[in-house]
Amino acid sequence: MKRALFLYNLRSGRGRILDSKDEILDVFHSYGYDVVDRPIVFERNPFAEGADYDLAVVAGGDGSVNYLVNCLRRAGRDLPIGVIPAGTANDFAGALGMSRDPVEAARQIAGGRIERVDCGRANGLYFVNIFSFGLFTTTSQRTPDLRKHRYGKLAYLMEGIKELRRMHDIPLRIEADGRELAINSLITLIFNGETAGGFRLARRSSITDGAFDCLLLERRSFLHACWTMIRYLLGGEPRAIRHLHASQIVIRSAVQEPTDVDGQQGVAFPVQLQCLAGELQVQGPHRND
Repeated sequence: MKRALFLYNLRSGRGRILDSKDEILDVFHSYGYDVVDRPIVFERNPFAEGADYDLAVVAGGDGSVNYLVNCLRRAGRDLPIGVIPAGTANDFAGALGMSRDPVEAARQIAGGRIERVDCGRANGLYFVNIFSFGLFTTTSQRTPDLRKHRYGKLAYLMEGIKELRRMHDIPLRIEADGRELAINSLITLIFNGETAGGFRLARRSSITDGAFDCLLLERRSFLHACWTMIRYLLGGEPRAIRHLHASQIVIRSAVQEPTDVDGQQGVAFPVQLQCLAGELQVQGPHRND
């Protein structure tokens, strides 16, 4: 019998995953899995015990997926993973084509196929969706769970508006696949995935192309920056937003700006980023179906 580990985040989505847990377990049992289920304890690595599994499933948001991937890599494991969206934005789950219904997502995983997708790494810390810093980028870290539960994605916007009072540019020196760039950036977004907070910002990004899609907003005036962001969100291509497409990136700065990986605390500068092509095994629906 196949053996699966099912981890669920009680802090995601008001812990509503508990309402579906028994049905989710029934789904995996019906597909021949013996399931070990446990809530996520972020201070512990569930693979440190050395138990054998054929599949690792996580129910939560992008931060929960990030936790699972980093635990696997620290334990030297390369298991297929399954993602049941149970967070606020669920960006990585969206890129995988997962159903928003947790029980249906469990069926997609249990009866699905294994596909290799890309994963990012920043100074040894793995990420599945986005590495970022600058204006709005640490909003997810600071948004209270209660507000996320009450307002959903709107909670990020509410918290982000407060950051406008602290808007400042960050001097950067960037090397991207051998190219060099110096820029004062308000926002730097490096996508492995396709969306951030549910917004389709990385229009050229794919989780199977072996490269990052990077957006940098150049500092000009406050009003110009606001207008540039609005134009981009409406589908425009303002010149103040610089694009990079690269698999190896090094970023240096004289400023130790806080960074973010998948909504969690990131790493310090200088940052060396690598897009690891086909690094992750993901079990679920075939995305070309």
